[in-house]
Amino acid sequence: MSNQRIQRKQKQLTARISLHQPKVSVIIPVYNEARTLAKVIREAFRVHPHTEVIVVDNGSTDGSKRVAAGLGAKVISFNQPLGHDVGRSLGAKEARGDILLFLDADFVIAAKEVIPLVRAVQRGVDVALNKYNGSTATVGVHRVVLAKHALNAILERTDLLGASMTTIPHAISRKALHAIGADNLAVPPLAQAIAAHRGLHIKATQLIQVGLRNRIRRRPKASDPVGDLIIGDHLEAINWLVGVSGERASLNDSVRVREMMR
Repeated sequence: MSNQRIQRKQKQLTARISLHQPKVSVIIPVYNEARTLAKVIREAFRVHPHTEVIVVDNGSTDGSKRVAAGLGAKVISFNQPLGHDVGRSLGAKEARGDILLFLDADFVIAAKEVIPLVRAVQRGVDVALNKYNGSTATVGVHRVVLAKHALNAILERTDLLGASMTTIPHAISRKALHAIGADNLAVPPLAQAIAAHRGLHIKATQLIQVGLRNRIRRRPKASDPVGDLIIGDHLEAINWLVGVSGERASLNDSVRVREMMR
């Protein structure tokens, strides 16, 4: 066989492989959300012509795993709840696409709303965030909203306001995945701090209203375990930043000469 024929066959094989290689990996952690999961998956498959959907089942007992598999999603299953952020981290490790899009299973977002996140990454953004910030036009701003604004201020990215990797949906490039590390996606504010510190292109890209759609889980007013978790995540991010860039996180001490006090 001539070299030209060999090269031609190699090109044809590469083309066939690329047809089956997803461009976008949509990662959806799920825990007993069969009620909405089917609609979420159907919209996920509409995001791009070459999309894989990865559902990370965190010990569901309501048939969520069966729903996901029946719709053609790749299912990674665990026997106990791991937490949605850990699910995203595990899903990211299995993703094959150049772009990773993260969704939640408990509320439906139309594909047309998240496509701008994917397109932003295609145009060179490494971390494309939802512009949704939570409510700030109120007397008592929620502590989670304050934490998001505070972290962005510490990162010298006040332009992001309260945009955060804690908020779903968001998308990242494969470059960002390598720079951040899939394990660190389990703590979204930490992932954002790493991305900023390493000079990745972070942009608040598209406003997707998620506050009213996200299912309200009723708890006693004095109890806010999710808020506690997220505040802890932000403290972990700040601790990492101080560890790699000094006790002031690279923010200067201006004209203050504290050495004179010693």
